[in-house]
This record gives sequence, structure tokens and C-alpha cells, in this order.
Amino acid sequence: MPMAFKSCPPVAASLAGSGGDATEVAQWAQMDLRGEAWGEVVERCPLFGGLTEDELRLVTSLARERRLRRKGVFFREGDKPCALHLLLTGEVTLKQASVDGQEVIVRLVGAGEAFALASALEGATYPVTAEALRASHALVWDQPAVQELLNRIPSVSRNALAVLLRRIRELEQRFREVATERVAQRLARTLLRLARHAGRKVEGGVLIDLPLSREELAQMTGTTLFTVSRCLAEWERQGLVEAGREKVLIRSTHGLVTVAEDLPSRGE
Repeated sequence: MPMAFKSCPPVAASLAGSGGDATEVAQWAQMDLRGEAWGEVVERCPLFGGLTEDELRLVTSLARERRLRRKGVFFREGDKPCALHLLLTGEVTLKQASVDGQEVIVRLVGAGEAFALASALEGATYPVTAEALRASHALVWDQPAVQELLNRIPSVSRNALAVLLRRIRELEQRFREVATERVAQRLARTLLRLARHAGRKVEGGVLIDLPLSREELAQMTGTTLFTVSRCLAEWERQGLVEAGREKVLIRSTHGLVTVAEDLPSRGE
């Protein structure tokens, strides 16, 4: 099904000439080559599920594209006006800052997921900062485009409600974990979620294929860098994980599940 986007020129060549490293240039080149699959990403997104071909063409015709390097920012907490985003490739962290300046990662966005939906619907300022964890490519609908979609395609309104309700349930679960579980349990759950999100089977286990630092793991878990480092060191000693710079290899998924569920370990 052909779908039209407001076009952006290929960026891999220009990035190569502007100081981008080899990995980043390769990521951008991969994005440029996958343009024919963008329409499929839109169609699979729960926000646009069940739409007709004509409705999907309207959706894509109102979108503009945006590409960012790693650590680039789609928007910052407190910015306005708000726009709806759909990530085509890459990963994005949604961060909030506390009153004392500490950052918490409230959500990790992967390809095919929409973000900033609530802000775009109510026209409020962004409650989070959206930062590219790796080179990322998104479609963006500004507020007038969002309103046009809601007015002309009733299914989008129903889908938006379902998406927001699912996010509320996820936040309730995260709140329960923070309120009732030990840090080691929360960190184990975080690693298991990341493995489901971006895990890749390799020799020796499951590699979490994301450039996450220990500080970012702490921000996702609601704890400190020191505590994350201490837990990872203990789990390495037990043979559960192998942790390097911006890399975690899960050697025993069963062992992490045991920690996450607070189950007795073997021999106890």
C-alpha cells in the first residue's frame, strides 16, 4: 500500500561528512534504506490500528519526519506546543527531572510506538524530555494535524483512549513495584523488561542490545548508580549477568526471575 510522507533528504552521507562516527552513519544509512517499510510501521501502531487504506493515507499525509542523532532531543520537559510522535526506528527515553535536578526515566520507547499522545491531545506542556538513546527517526503530527485526525477518523479517538488506559495500567504497576519491592527486585525486573524489548540471543545468554549506562539503569529503576553497580557486581559473581560499559549480558534468565519474584534460590 503506497503511503506518502513529507520528505526529508537522505542524511547518511551528510552525517558522514559532519563528524558522525561509523556506527551512527551505518544506523542512518539503514534508516534511509528502510523507507518502504514506514507505512507498515504506521499500520501496526495501536493508535492507528483498524484504519482503512484511505484513512491511513490521510494519517501519513499529515505527518512530517524528524531524525536525530544519539542523545538528540525531540522535545524537553515544559516545552510547548505539543506534537504527537511515532518512532519509526531507534529508541527514545522519556525522562523527568525531580525538584533537586535528579532525572528519572519513566518510559523507554521502541520502534512502532507513539509518544507524547496525552500532551498532544490536551495541548499541555510536555511532562517529560524525549532523548534519542540511539540514532532515531520519527513521524510527527502537530496539534492541528492531531485535531484533524480526531475529527475525521473516529477510530483514532477510540484507539487513543485504549492506548492511554494501557499506559495508566503500566504506571500503576511501576508505582506498586517502587512502593513494595526491594531495589534488587526492581533492577531485575527492569533488565528482564529490557531483554523482552531489545534482547538478542548470543553465545552465553541474552544481550540487551541498547546503549544504556549504569546511571540510566538507575534512572529507570528509581535508585542510585552505586546501588545498581553493587547489584550487578554481586550478580556477576553469581553468574547471572555480565555487565560492561553500556552493555548487559543476561547469562541466567531464570536466576533474574528468581530475584525479581523474590523466590528462594537453589540450595535454600
